[in-house]
Amino acid sequence: MSIFTTRTEQVIDVQDWDQLVIETYGRPYSFQQQDGCKPRGRETLHVTLNPDHVDEYENETVPEIVNHDEMGVTFEAWLARDPEQRLNGKPDDEHHCGEWCLELWWDRNFYPTAESIAHDLCKRGALPEGTYTIDIDW
Repeated sequence: MSIFTTRTEQVIDVQDWDQLVIETYGRPYSFQQQDGCKPRGRETLHVTLNPDHVDEYENETVPEIVNHDEMGVTFEAWLARDPEQRLNGKPDDEHHCGEWCLELWWDRNFYPTAESIAHDLCKRGALPEGTYTIDIDW
């Protein structure tokens, strides 16, 4: 007789999660870079086709400054913004961070909750209902 219990998990590597989001929505995305940069670890997502409630950020936009302390936007705002639209309408070189500046802003400041993405992916048929663990490692 065992003194411990086990469970089976559906684990998604963070790089695979990012790739699914990027390919599905055509936007820069990095789960690990969100919320001030996540440490190595695991986060759980509970995905259903018709959830009673989906946690969302309230912001429609955030300051167009990389690493600003205001982060996270609604899923709709994230979908509505053109990924090619420059920050504050200025070329990247005016931000002194090169071409990667815009993508870094999307990764670290302009993103929806993973839960809102997961539920949309479920509605699209790209992610079956279930509980998933995102494994953050690099």
